[in-house]
Amino acid sequence: MSRQVRRVSTAMFALFAVLFVNLNYLQVVRADALAHDQRNKRGLLREYEIERGAILVGFGQQQKEIARSEKTQDRLRYLRRYPEGPLWAHITGYYSFIFGRAQMEQAFNDALLGRAPSQFIRNLGDLLDGRKRPGDTLVTTLRPHVQEAARAALGNRKGAVAAIDPATGEVLALWSFPSYDPNLLSSHDAEQIRAAWEPLASSPDKPLINRATQELYPPGSTFKLVTAAAALEQGMSPEATFPDPRRATLPQTSAAIGNFGGGLCNGGNPITLRRAVEVSCNTTFAQLGLRVGAEALITQAERFGLNGELGFQLPLEPSQIPAQLDPPQTAQSAIGQRDVRVTPLQMAMIAGAIGNKGVLMTPQLVRRIQDYAGRPVRSLDSRALAQAISPQSAGELRDMMVGVVARGTGRAAAIDGVTVAGKTGTAESAPGRPPTVWFVGFAPADNPQIAVAVVLESGGGVGDEATGGRLAAPIARAVMQAGIASASLGGG
Repeated sequence: MSRQVRRVSTAMFALFAVLFVNLNYLQVVRADALAHDQRNKRGLLREYEIERGAILVGFGQQQKEIARSEKTQDRLRYLRRYPEGPLWAHITGYYSFIFGRAQMEQAFNDALLGRAPSQFIRNLGDLLDGRKRPGDTLVTTLRPHVQEAARAALGNRKGAVAAIDPATGEVLALWSFPSYDPNLLSSHDAEQIRAAWEPLASSPDKPLINRATQELYPPGSTFKLVTAAAALEQGMSPEATFPDPRRATLPQTSAAIGNFGGGLCNGGNPITLRRAVEVSCNTTFAQLGLRVGAEALITQAERFGLNGELGFQLPLEPSQIPAQLDPPQTAQSAIGQRDVRVTPLQMAMIAGAIGNKGVLMTPQLVRRIQDYAGRPVRSLDSRALAQAISPQSAGELRDMMVGVVARGTGRAAAIDGVTVAGKTGTAESAPGRPPTVWFVGFAPADNPQIAVAVVLESGGGVGDEATGGRLAAPIARAVMQAGIASASLGGG
């Protein structure tokens, strides 16, 4: 009998021990993760007791709120509102008691609630004094004029625009189409929220995705900037010459790379690297990729930020180049095809680094966090990510990009009275589908105030005849003009 009692006692002790360990695991080890899990509706409902901080764009008198909280009389004390909803939706995200948070609402949740670790001492004082302080305000680097110009220029075509300040990495605009209205997802009406969510979540157009930061595209000929940078870093001159065939045969295969339209780039005469950039010559860059070599090409791409973490404050899909390339893959990757994939923000950063004497800056979206009275709580300073290329190589590449706009494929990006540097791109996608078209660039070329990347999916609505110079370059011109004008007004 005593043996059975001991067995039962041992079993009960073991069960209590397991329960004790599990409770401690949940309350200590997993406490923070569970508290911040968006599926934890209790935590989210408690948040609605706090007046969430605003999100601001612009400067001075042009500064305005793109997200704010309004007091209500219902069970959820505050309602999140987005005055210009779709214009900023992919940046602000939504704040929904059904589907949680997204984008800035998620990434800066603690700051918007006023409970970030850096605010501990202040919050402790408020607790002791019995004060209930509203959340903190996010002051972004975004410029309304530039965002509005991106929306107007892209129109109703699927694609994205990313614009940054090359010298600081500050994000000036991130526009993605199609967009959505975050007000519908942030209401207090559960039926309305679910009715709005279903078509957004199931749409093949993916309106909930920020194409500027979360969609990967083949870069096409815009990637020739990376290939040219690798060559310049090896000491190659912009005046180095290459044969000018109609097609370049890939090593170890019977396949070949041809030029756009199947023609010659320089009438069959030797072509310089400079001219090959201006007219975006595929056969030259296939040869150049093989001459540079796979290792140097991959290394240069990674110095520009591919295959790495960029430290951005919102969800960002990492741009990619394979870690190993055989000779045929190297030639194809050198013209931005094969398995190279990038986001528009990544390409804006590459253009910006060229304009910034080779220095790649960390992209920055929030400049400052301030309290409800406008007092600074925390400043987020810009910082360099890498010296992607030498200042000399950057200057040579900049001059070649100026030639693209002055006398090459990017003439539609020209701005009267301003020297513009750019590069077009037309990337093949799936068989039978129109190309993905690009333009990347910066202006003014000698002292850049804005770097931009534009991408349009599926030929931008004009089919197989689409090119980056025809469709993306005019959009980039409008955005760069807005950025220059905005800078002259003090950044508003």
